[in-house]
Amino acid sequence: MADRTRARVVVRGRVQGVFFRESLRRLASQHGVGGWARNRGDGSLEAVFEGGPEAVQRMVAFSRQGPRGAVVDEVEVFDEPDEGITGFSTG
Repeated sequence: MADRTRARVVVRGRVQGVFFRESLRRLASQHGVGGWARNRGDGSLEAVFEGGPEAVQRMVAFSRQGPRGAVVDEVEVFDEPDEGITGFSTG
């Protein structure tokens, strides 16, 4: 699937308890992006986005600001091979 891409992000700051994962799920649904988002034990958030390049970049851009109430200090972005994930989970 050459028209798909994948990005994994690790977002640090005040990113838990501010509906970050749910905001990502809603945005992913609107743009046809598959993947997942989860809180990590160190207080950061990790997410994977798969889909069309523009849609994935939109998700990465949102991760850099987050929903209202979030304070994003740092975002690491990793390009990875697409695995064909459909749907978005917030486990």
